[in-house]
Amino acid sequence: MSPLNTEFHRLFLFPPGPALPGTLLDAQGRTRALVLELIAPVDTAALGALWQGLQTELGMPAPAVAVNGRDALQLWCSLAQPVSLGQARAFLEGLVARYLPDGPARQWRAWPVADAAAPGGVAHVSPIPAEQPGGECWSAFVSPDLAPVFAETPWLDIPPRDEAQAGLLRGLSAISPAAWAEAMAQLAPAAPAGQADTVEPFPVQASATPPGVGPAAEITDPRAFLQAVMCDARVPLALRIEAAKALLPGTPGAPAADR
Repeated sequence: MSPLNTEFHRLFLFPPGPALPGTLLDAQGRTRALVLELIAPVDTAALGALWQGLQTELGMPAPAVAVNGRDALQLWCSLAQPVSLGQARAFLEGLVARYLPDGPARQWRAWPVADAAAPGGVAHVSPIPAEQPGGECWSAFVSPDLAPVFAETPWLDIPPRDEAQAGLLRGLSAISPAAWAEAMAQLAPAAPAGQADTVEPFPVQASATPPGVGPAAEITDPRAFLQAVMCDARVPLALRIEAAKALLPGTPGAPAADR
């Protein structure tokens, strides 16, 4: 295995099986790679604030920065332990709400994403680096200080060198379970001023979730109920984040099966 493949596997992939290469998704649709794309022309000041905030405010290791070879700059976050689609989306959407509140939805994409046409109903971003259709552009990891150079042209016009790509990944580390739990708590919306002592973080009201949205009434297993809440994009984000936090191993209130 080349140095680049070694580093990419270490950070983002599941171990290969007997007849399968390493993958970004396992058989349950879980992932260790969370990817946020900002579509060109990229507001690199906002991208820099997000990259820095992940470290200084959320206590996470630096994410990798990449050009997708077509139309966007990417941040790649590595996880020590895999998370479900619902947990991944809650985290990524929380980042957008915190660091990109004024950006229109068309200016960003997040991966993984629910996709009925994909195996298992979950799709992920293409691995990097890779040659793009047409053979004139490449996706690649880039140094964070060079991100502004690619704000309007997020691609390389020559193949990146494997050793240089490996070098960019070699100093990165995965987000620990403890750092993940703390970040999820910080990304949860704060209670209104003056109500912190009297209101639960995410009060469930009759109007909080529209009729017909959320787990079916026949779901009685606590873990299955929480997973259904996490994976339902129609459920308010605050409730999905709470469900994700409750499913984290060792979290107070988590189902007994997770402990």
